[in-house]
Amino acid sequence: MLPFLAAVALLHPQPSAQLGKAFREEKAGWVYAHLEGKPHDIGYQYGYLLAPEIDDALKALRATGLEGGKNWSWYRDESKKLFWAKLDPEYREELQGLADGLAAKGFKYDVWDMLAFNSHIELGGYYLPWLESQQTGLVISGAKESCSAFIATGSTTKDGKIVMGHNLWWDYIMGQRFNAMLDIKPAKGNRILMDALCGMIHSGSDYAINSAGIMLCETTISGFHGFDPNGLPEFMRMRKAIQYSNNLDDMVRIFKTGNNGGYANTWLMGDAKTNEIGKLQLGLKNVVFDRTKDGFYVGANFPEDPKLIKEEVSWFNPDPMANGCMRRKKRWTSLLTENKGKVDEAMAQTFLADTYDEVLGTHGASGSTLCGRGDVSGGLSGAVNTKVATSDSVRKMSLWARMGFSDGSELIAADFFKKFPQQKWAEPYLRDMKKQPWVSFTSQ
Repeated sequence: MLPFLAAVALLHPQPSAQLGKAFREEKAGWVYAHLEGKPHDIGYQYGYLLAPEIDDALKALRATGLEGGKNWSWYRDESKKLFWAKLDPEYREELQGLADGLAAKGFKYDVWDMLAFNSHIELGGYYLPWLESQQTGLVISGAKESCSAFIATGSTTKDGKIVMGHNLWWDYIMGQRFNAMLDIKPAKGNRILMDALCGMIHSGSDYAINSAGIMLCETTISGFHGFDPNGLPEFMRMRKAIQYSNNLDDMVRIFKTGNNGGYANTWLMGDAKTNEIGKLQLGLKNVVFDRTKDGFYVGANFPEDPKLIKEEVSWFNPDPMANGCMRRKKRWTSLLTENKGKVDEAMAQTFLADTYDEVLGTHGASGSTLCGRGDVSGGLSGAVNTKVATSDSVRKMSLWARMGFSDGSELIAADFFKKFPQQKWAEPYLRDMKKQPWVSFTSQ
């Protein structure tokens, strides 16, 4: 018979045993985490290694970012009711491991906190407006205008292969906390390299590559309404798509299976093996997929398919003079057309840092430029991180990333609050956004 302490150790492995080969490194504002093993091990490693950052992100969200006036208990209860039984076992295990890793570092969160955190975007922005619509009969949209992106191939790019770039537009408080770079080597499926809000198993920012040569990013569909409470959560479908897709057809199939309308996005994707790119407009009633081996697709929160706009978008103004996302669309189209045959990773970084509004003819970052800056006019949202990958980099499991504003400018919180005192409510949570360099991340 095993001694009592030895038996306890078998039931509750010590951190060193579950951490295995996992480790973390800090780099230019990012926290890189190498995670590998079975689902519970991956979750545990994540929770243990990034415990302070996850705790900080959860506290900031609960204090500043819950939609609809609902408290955290509502998010816990609703995510459990809607999603838990529908999750694949491996993701239930990973979320439990996440909670266990946090507990091992002294942070008292349970699996329902992890589930609510990972699903809070679709709960607050899509499920809650749907619930209100059911009660009031009014069409309500909670969709954010988040992100700007492009993907190009063939005659558009310098080498005829894929180039994909994306910056995350988010509120600065939570956006600053999308600084995890997760290198996941799961026991099943493809290896993944993706950015994430600390504590999310699916990114949330949604820029990811895998070891099968697949690359993926998205921008939200403005004004979208609709939700299917019987569907599968978006956060699981995104994670499953990047983990198990070996081609674009796999990606589309996984996103469509059980589609609940949550976090409705235009997904840009590419396959480094074939240099084919795709654009998936993933509504609820309307799902439209385009693909090509020569050309480009862009995303800047504008809905595009006429039927999707008519049936699933509550507000949309296509006039660039009145709509910043349409001005970004025009700028993307101009840059990619004018630079046909020249686009590479360096040019992609320059595009994402662009601060020219060609519709208004003005220079300087704003809410209508590819490098978004809402703070210049007193707002608290904009482009908070930026990523670029190419076919060649993806085949090496590598990408480039910049934390903070895409053009390398900075925000000093004290100066911002002095200029816009009405925003001092954010003072406990908003940090300086310092200039950061572009850095390369490669799976290790």
